[in-house]
Amino acid sequence: MTPVRPWTLSRLLPALGGWCALAAQLLPVGLPLRAVVVGAFLLAGPGAAAADWARPVPRPTRGPDRLSAAGLVVALSVAFAVLTAEALFFTGSFGAARAVLVLAVLTTVLTLLPQHLPRRPLHRPHLHLHLHLGRGRDRRPDGRPPVRWRLLTVATVLALSAACGATGSIGSTGSGGSSGNGTGVGSVLDPSAPSSPSPVAPVAAGASGTPLPVGADQPPSTGPWHSVFRDDFNGSGLDHGSWATCYDWNDGGCTNAGNQEDQWYLPGQVSVADGKLTLTAERKATTGSDGKTYPWTSGMVSTGRDQWDGTPRKTFTYGYFAAAIKTTGQAAGMFPAFWLLPAGTRGGLPELDIAEFINTDQYADLNLHAEAPDGTNIDAHYSHGPVDFSSGYHVFGIDWEPDAVTWYVDGAQVFQVTDPSVIPNVPMEVILDLAVGYHQSPPADVDRTQVNVDWVGVWQH
Repeated sequence: MTPVRPWTLSRLLPALGGWCALAAQLLPVGLPLRAVVVGAFLLAGPGAAAADWARPVPRPTRGPDRLSAAGLVVALSVAFAVLTAEALFFTGSFGAARAVLVLAVLTTVLTLLPQHLPRRPLHRPHLHLHLHLGRGRDRRPDGRPPVRWRLLTVATVLALSAACGATGSIGSTGSGGSSGNGTGVGSVLDPSAPSSPSPVAPVAAGASGTPLPVGADQPPSTGPWHSVFRDDFNGSGLDHGSWATCYDWNDGGCTNAGNQEDQWYLPGQVSVADGKLTLTAERKATTGSDGKTYPWTSGMVSTGRDQWDGTPRKTFTYGYFAAAIKTTGQAAGMFPAFWLLPAGTRGGLPELDIAEFINTDQYADLNLHAEAPDGTNIDAHYSHGPVDFSSGYHVFGIDWEPDAVTWYVDGAQVFQVTDPSVIPNVPMEVILDLAVGYHQSPPADVDRTQVNVDWVGVWQH
């Protein structure tokens, strides 16, 4: 009977590390302990389990051997992690917690696979020469275990497959010659991220003359849809029947005091001309109706009210919301956003951020903010980029359904939340704004910037 290696703590450590990494997903995002636990497992866990299962015995004892074994463990772990991420990515089910779960299960399976010890040869003098020659393949002349070439071959194949897959994924998404990469995390939810673009029909060029991506001006193919709101900004001024120029709590102007922003919004900072809406931020000291002086004045539009007790112009419950936006190239200190806010709470949760550009023109933040029954905040977040969103118009859309919220950039799905318990089910207003001074103030040499919007549309089933 072939002997089996006994169970030891060292054999179980990779699998235990995987489940600890999965449990660490429950910790707050950004906590160093979470990063350390997950990072250590991703760099060592799967590879250690694979190498331990396939390696010869005894263990390497010399320094060079141990260093080589460690390098092989890291290479295998990285290859497993990349291949897992790619598999989830191309099936439209990628999520950080889901990837860790798959790798934890894989590591556990490798750990639990039986490891048979080699049989001890029978001592037969007349077979001494034959056995000696046979065992020459099992040990090198210096007495150390041989390299497991089949394991190195598997590691090489995994690494090459991961590299080829990564190259293909980088080239398949995005626009304007930039990749459609990004990072996503959900502290409570299990968000899904990028799937491949789904072209629908060609569209006309934007206000800048740059052709918009194929299918970007249409809802996703989950219809039928019908248009319930549209503004192409083709007039000589803002349509005040559709848009207010402040939040619901405005009184001769407004700001978002909860974010401690630097601007006071005024109607004069909003203009419509040449087929586009322009929001302009200027370094100009402005005293608000709240008695405070703000160093900047800026512009925003909303489908909400003119005053606290007024009636919202337009609200929507579910649908596909999209806009073609060219963000500011003066990114530092600026916070343009395209988002949805409940009409009933006047500034409270829930909130759907279709696209936010917080001190950057290279990444678009896509967020769902909600409140759990116990009062704790629920956040799902994905950062899409890098793409130069200031070089031309890009279409940002969100498909808000009762059972899922899905974000699109230039017609391609990039993020999804599928937990119905946290998806908003209340009427919401559409907001486009150019905030200033969130997290940081603009540089001293920046006195003015603009955000342009080519069109805004809403479709419903």
